[in-house]
Amino acid sequence: MSDTRWLSDHEQRAWRKLAAVMTVVPAALDAQLQRDAGLTMFGYWVLAMLSEAPGRQLRMSHLAQQSNASPSRVSHVVSRLEQQGFVARRKAEDDARGSIAELTEDGLAKVVATAPGHVEKVRSLIIDALSEEQVTLLDELCSALLARVDPEGALSVTPPGDLRASASER
Repeated sequence: MSDTRWLSDHEQRAWRKLAAVMTVVPAALDAQLQRDAGLTMFGYWVLAMLSEAPGRQLRMSHLAQQSNASPSRVSHVVSRLEQQGFVARRKAEDDARGSIAELTEDGLAKVVATAPGHVEKVRSLIIDALSEEQVTLLDELCSALLARVDPEGALSVTPPGDLRASASER
């Protein structure tokens, strides 16, 4: 125990604030998505990842990696999304053991319809509370943390192109 690097008071305050944000924000986003779209935050995230993928499809293993979830969790969520008609799953052509998840037209419509309310909630909880400089700092801080927790860069954190233009063209 003598080698434990205890947090200073300053570090403890910062950590506890981050822990509170990590608890409150996901719950608030999940509640908004459940209420407005009948989706969990993770279900919406899976649909969003598929909507941004080439051909609106991803190997299940890649989808799990991008969403920072176990293959079994992704499989369970994709099964629910399949039942709702938002995703179709098929065997990979090049590998009989692999599966591909593909966003259906109904799934794309769900993402497009759900995105404005979700973005508004993200904006109201986080972005609008910060100045432009603080948003830049938040981006830098999150990049530093992600470099530590996701050193391979597996998580999908960079939007492809201008998503607003893409959504309006759909």
